[in-house]
Amino acid sequence: MSYAPSYSEEYFAADAAIDERVAFIRRTYAHVFGAVLAFTGLVTLFVSTPAIAMPLTNLLMGGQWFFILIAFMIAGFVAQRMAQSGASPAVQYAGLGLYVFAEAIIFTPLLVMVNMFWGGPDLLMQAGVLTLFIFAGLTAVVMITKADFSFLRYALTLGMFAALALIAVASFTSLSLGTWFVGGMIVLMSGYILYDTSNVLHHYRTDQHVAAALALFASLATLFWYVIQLLGILNND
Repeated sequence: MSYAPSYSEEYFAADAAIDERVAFIRRTYAHVFGAVLAFTGLVTLFVSTPAIAMPLTNLLMGGQWFFILIAFMIAGFVAQRMAQSGASPAVQYAGLGLYVFAEAIIFTPLLVMVNMFWGGPDLLMQAGVLTLFIFAGLTAVVMITKADFSFLRYALTLGMFAALALIAVASFTSLSLGTWFVGGMIVLMSGYILYDTSNVLHHYRTDQHVAAALALFASLATLFWYVIQLLGILNND
C-alpha cells in the first residue's frame, strides 16, 4: 500500500535552499535503499525458515489471505503515522522498521509459491530488474521535469479502494483476479511512484526523510509484488 504525506502550511523541501533540498533527497533515497536491504534480509530469513514460511503459505492457500491483508493495512497505517509524526527520530525509524517487517511477512508466502511453481530465483531476478527499471524511469521523469503530481491523489485513492474491493470479493467468492487486474495494479502503483516522488520534491519538510522513504518504499514494494505475479502468470501460460 502507498501513503500520502500530511500536508500543512509548513516549510517544505521545495522552499529550502538548494543544498538543503539536495541533502534531503539524498537522505530519503538512502533510507529507501536501506529499507530494501532490510526487507531483502528479512524475507530471505522468513522464506528459509519453515516454521514461519509454511503457516503463512497455508493461510494464503486456505483462502484466508484477506485477513492477512487487513492486518498488513493496519500495520502500515500505524507505521505511516509513526514515521510522519513530529516525535523523536527513534519513533520515526520504528515506524519504518515496522512497515519493512510487515512487508517481509506478506511477501513470504508469495516467494514460497514462486520457488515452488514459478521458476524460483530466475523469476525473482527478472521481476527485480523490471521493477527497478520502472521505478528509475518514473523517478527520472519527476526529477527532470520537477512536475507536481499531487493532482493524482484522489484518482489513486479511488483506484486503490476499487482494487481492495475486488480483492475482498475475490477472497470470499469464486471471482478470479487474472492478468488484467495484475496489469492494472502495476499501472496504479506506477502512478503512486510518480505521486510519491513528486511529494518528495514539493510536499515534505526537509526533516521528513523517514516518512518520505516509507512512502516510496511502500509503492516500490507493492509494484514488485505485482510484477512478480505478472511474470508468474506469463511464465505459466
